Amino acid sequence: MSWGSAGEFFAMGGYGLYVWGSYGLTAALIGFESWLALRRRQRALREALASVSASASASTGAPR
Repeated sequence: MSWGSAGEFFAMGGYGLYVWGSYGLTAALIGFESWLALRRRQRALREALASVSASASASTGAPR
């Protein structure tokens, strides 16, 4: 396909709302999934550090 102007390109022959909406929704979902993965990673690191410190204090006999 060839477009004569930027407006025709973004209109995509009448399907622009569907095309650009699909791209926008996909980008938003990828961003949301990345944010969730970051939160899960941070939580796992906190839990791992808490577990290590709890086992270290238990092995030294120090009170918790």
